Parts: sequence; C-alpha cells; structure tokens
Amino acid sequence: MRHLIPALIAAAALAATPAAAAEKRDPEARLAKLLEGRVAGEPQRCITLSNVSSSQIIDETAIVYRIGSTLWVNRPEGGARSLDDDDILVTRTIGSQLCNIDTVELRDRVSRMYAGFVSLGDFVPYKLVKAE
Repeated sequence: MRHLIPALIAAAALAATPAAAAEKRDPEARLAKLLEGRVAGEPQRCITLSNVSSSQIIDETAIVYRIGSTLWVNRPEGGARSLDDDDILVTRTIGSQLCNIDTVELRDRVSRMYAGFVSLGDFVPYKLVKAE
C-alpha cells in the first residue's frame, strides 16, 4: 500500500502533463479562455491600483488585473517576453494609479531574484456580456 500511493501520484502527474504543457505553450489560447464571454471596451491609460483585487500573468503575453467583475488586460509595450506566470509582480507607483507609462518589476517566486521588467501599455477592459 505504501508503494501504491506514490505510483498513483506519479500516474496522475503524467496524465495531466500534456494538457498543462499545451496550455503553457500557447499563452494566447490561455488568455482567450480567460476572456471567454467578455467583450472588450475602450482602452484606458490608467487603472486605480487600490481597486485591483488580483492580477495574473499570461506567459510572454499580458498581465490581467481584476477590478470587480471586469478584467483589465495589459499587453506590455516592452519586455513582454520576460513575463512568466511563476514570477511575482513588483509594482511601484507615484499616486494611486497604475498607468501605461509605468514599469513593473518581475521577481522569481522561489529565489526572489530579479527576473526582468515590463513597460506597461494601455489597459483594455473586458466586461461580461449580459444575457438578453
């Protein structure tokens, strides 16, 4: 029995690997899945950082900020290739807004070492489509 549990865990990990690897290889598909059922609004230069409830990195593609039920997608103007969903975002602002002229530092989640930075672009709001 003691040997059965590690074998089951290993089998489950192997079974999940192809799907997870495919998603990791296609960040645009991952972003599209996240935005399913939403419609893009007019791009904005800034968002109020204190209203952000969470953020999510889409590898080499975008940072998604959640404010209420709206997802704000930022496709960085520079450094997007540095984005890794295992990194931590370090944001320093002057004032309460995060704007398209700001930069965000990336830190490795394990070592806390510097992993790069991105220069933010415009913030595009994606709101849920209301059922009629």
